[in-house]
Amino acid sequence: MDDVLAGLRAIAEPTRLRILVLCARSELSVTDLVDILGQSQPRVSRHLKLMVEAGVLERNREGARAYYRVAERTAGGDVARALTPLVPADDAMLETDLARLETIRSRRSERATAYFQENAVHWEDLRGLYVDDALVDASLMEAVRAEPVESLLDIGTGTGRVLEQLADHVTSAVGIDNAKPMLEIARDKLDRAGLSNCQVRLADMYHLPFPADRFDAVTLNMVLHHAEMPGEVLREAARVLKPGGRVILVDFAPHELEELREQHTHRWLGFSGEEIGRLAKSAGLGLEPAVSLTGDPLTVCLWSARKADGTELTTGNTGAAELRAAS
Repeated sequence: MDDVLAGLRAIAEPTRLRILVLCARSELSVTDLVDILGQSQPRVSRHLKLMVEAGVLERNREGARAYYRVAERTAGGDVARALTPLVPADDAMLETDLARLETIRSRRSERATAYFQENAVHWEDLRGLYVDDALVDASLMEAVRAEPVESLLDIGTGTGRVLEQLADHVTSAVGIDNAKPMLEIARDKLDRAGLSNCQVRLADMYHLPFPADRFDAVTLNMVLHHAEMPGEVLREAARVLKPGGRVILVDFAPHELEELREQHTHRWLGFSGEEIGRLAKSAGLGLEPAVSLTGDPLTVCLWSARKADGTELTTGNTGAAELRAAS
């Protein structure tokens, strides 16, 4: 009872209620919240400190920055999730806040897209700066080839690397990306190799242009650390996956190379097994044992997550608010 009351007291203030609504939609830094709320950094920080102490929000540090989201497994977090839907959607101040939040999200997305477009020709070289590509590729190919795959979707296909390597194992494959220069390179490579069973499309990984239960397997190769809302990416991947099909995800283990965020627009500094497990479960996927590929300085992990027969996925924005246990 005391924890519930503490949560209610922490929320019962106009600015803190606004912060709660925002952090229920996206994991945000102090700087993000200052920009949205139009208030001073000390004042916003005081509100956040109170909400964290009450168990309403949790604070998670990533490199030099800290991000806030609605707390998990606390009475305050439960109170927050119960109250957030009650805030009127047509409230003028809330509409302004959410519009500013969307601006921040768009800005992040534009930076990532610009990065990909500027580096399309050199993307394969950039990937090779930090991990042994041959080892990563071999592990991904082994995971996909472990089971028959009639139809494959490669999300964030880039220059079509995964499609090229799996073309002889699948009946058909589609790669999607949101950067046209990447797709131009991929199309050229697929044409030159005569891989007529593979195609690429310009598409948004949050809104895939495919019906439910479409693919036997979905691959996400070094994509999720760029995603503003990793939970939504996995949820959408699960939606288009056939019952019994697999999502095969390759990404970095947690690290502290802040320069990857600053220079290469990495939204997340790696993922722990617990984080991926939580996101997979929310998407209706069962996580299977991971494979770790130790590198210097980064370790790469490969996770497989399976969609159970008869899985029903709920709709809604899970977004970055699902993400992140303290590292």
